[in-house]
Amino acid sequence: MKYQEVLDYMDSLKSYGIVPGLDSVRELCRRLGDPQDGLKFVHVAGTNGKGSALAYVSTVLKCAGYRVGRYISPTIREYRERFQINGRVITQKDLCALADEVKEVCDAMRAEGLPHPTPFEVETALAFLYFYRKKCDLVVLETGMGGRLDATNVIRHTLVAVLTSISMDHMQYLGSTLEAIAGEKAGILKPGCRAVSAQQEPEAMEVIRVRAQQLGIPLTVADINLTGRVRYGLEKQRFDYDGMKDLEITLAGRCQIGNAALAVETCRALRECGYAIPDTALRQGLRETSWPGRFTVLGRRPLFVADGAHNEDAARELAASIELYFTNRRIIYIMGVLKDKEYDRIIELTARYADQILTVTPPGNPRAMGSYELAQEAAKVHPRVTATDSLEEAVELAHLLAGKEDVILAFGSLSYLGRLMEIMEQRERREKKRKA
Repeated sequence: MKYQEVLDYMDSLKSYGIVPGLDSVRELCRRLGDPQDGLKFVHVAGTNGKGSALAYVSTVLKCAGYRVGRYISPTIREYRERFQINGRVITQKDLCALADEVKEVCDAMRAEGLPHPTPFEVETALAFLYFYRKKCDLVVLETGMGGRLDATNVIRHTLVAVLTSISMDHMQYLGSTLEAIAGEKAGILKPGCRAVSAQQEPEAMEVIRVRAQQLGIPLTVADINLTGRVRYGLEKQRFDYDGMKDLEITLAGRCQIGNAALAVETCRALRECGYAIPDTALRQGLRETSWPGRFTVLGRRPLFVADGAHNEDAARELAASIELYFTNRRIIYIMGVLKDKEYDRIIELTARYADQILTVTPPGNPRAMGSYELAQEAAKVHPRVTATDSLEEAVELAHLLAGKEDVILAFGSLSYLGRLMEIMEQRERREKKRKA
């Protein structure tokens, strides 16, 4: 297949939906030679903060001299971002060759009357094959959803299982209580690995502790109370953590201090596994980590910030960051969400900070909530809401409404932030040409 044919093929697999369970992906991997069995993993599960924690850990490991695979979803800019080694995305040539190989196996499974693997199962098997053949020292692996029955959990050689913040999300698949969801996420813990968790709500923390005790594995909690001298900022943030002084990160958002602390504890756990990670590499990795779409500054005067706050817990963190960074600033929202998310709670938690709300329909996503429907919901709690017909219109209208000292904040589904970034880059180029 050529590259566009690969994209079309992956898109066609969406008809197979989401099917939790390991039987199909296990059979797919078996027919591919079980490449995952030749790899060692840092496995990351949680509701919010997975991508950031993964980015910190993989960047630190790269700075320590390791060849590091990185498997993520969803992506911001382009499909190939799902598969990275030391920050470089897979080439079109490699992706096409691997997709041909995996497709042949999937077709054979279907011909034999077996269920066709789902899109995520196909991508996960492809990732294992890619990282194995490229001889990665370590793979930092992000679950798609849940943990226990997530396709990534077919792996056997987990060094460190990492649990980021756990909250209510994907309830139709994971359960209707925080305990049930935490149980699914904690399903990535395995005998012989080390567990590292962010601070959790008490009921989630108890589930994780019990699971670790049952398996007889050590559990470390990244205690936010061990942070000190925190200096917040949009460009850089500094803090002390458990004996390490003056750590620096460039990711903005209040939650990033906790995500970075979780990465520090993960790297300490890897040291206990025999991996050499000097403090200099840890500091450098934290400082050099970038992760688009997480309270990312896209423009100035007016300040334009994009954030992927897409569920209740993330919206609560976004509200805290607004209070931290934008006190007494006039804020204009661009908001786009998926209809299967808690859009009512997202609106309720964030609406009071906005002077004006512009709604958009995230493009190209069948789960997207329509701009006008979202506007109707937002109008229940806010007097100034406008539905827009496109991202381009929303960006232009926001700039017309905003003064130079105001803030434009775009948030909601990560699925539209990549296109939003392209629009802002085009706008910035036009402005430079106009001023030249």
